Amino acid sequence: MKKSLVLCVLLLAAGPAGAGAQKYEPLAASVQAALNSAVSDRKPPNSSFRNPIEAVRWLGEMSERLSRRMPSQESRLEFLRAVHYEATRAGLDPQLVLGLIQVESGFKKYAVSSAGARGYMQVMPFWVKLIGGRNDNLFHLRMNLRYGCTILKHYLDIEKGDLYRALGRYNGSLGRSEYPDAVRAAWERHWHYTPQIANKL
Repeated sequence: MKKSLVLCVLLLAAGPAGAGAQKYEPLAASVQAALNSAVSDRKPPNSSFRNPIEAVRWLGEMSERLSRRMPSQESRLEFLRAVHYEATRAGLDPQLVLGLIQVESGFKKYAVSSAGARGYMQVMPFWVKLIGGRNDNLFHLRMNLRYGCTILKHYLDIEKGDLYRALGRYNGSLGRSEYPDAVRAAWERHWHYTPQIANKL
């Protein structure tokens, strides 16, 4: 009871998210099975960085950019490690995912849209029934990122790599430019990152 009350308070404090929502579309059995496998993998995460130096550079730079939105350094680093891991695991650019999260939820863990989409990446609850387990919690950091990255990669595959259309599907606004443009702008203006190449001796 107490836990439910705390969650309700957090949800009210988070406020509604301004983004749209994915739309339910029937999936072929093979696609459904592949997506279920992608979100159900519970292996402990390994580092998704190429090397420790790249990890320090990326986490340091992204942490500084995120500091106004997430004052706690410990929370920022946990969040950024999870974003980098889940995005890389799904074959996505982690900076793109940061741009999407900025537009979708403003980095609010308990954000809920008017359509009912939840968490950082604003995942619609129907996805849990469609490809997940009934106890999957879309407000859990890694669970939300796992679903969001898996869904975005699924839409990219459907659209044969067309990011504009994939983002439109993700937001439930396919064919309109506002959302893809907003995500691209956030990605390029706030989260663009060029890996440093180590000097050769």
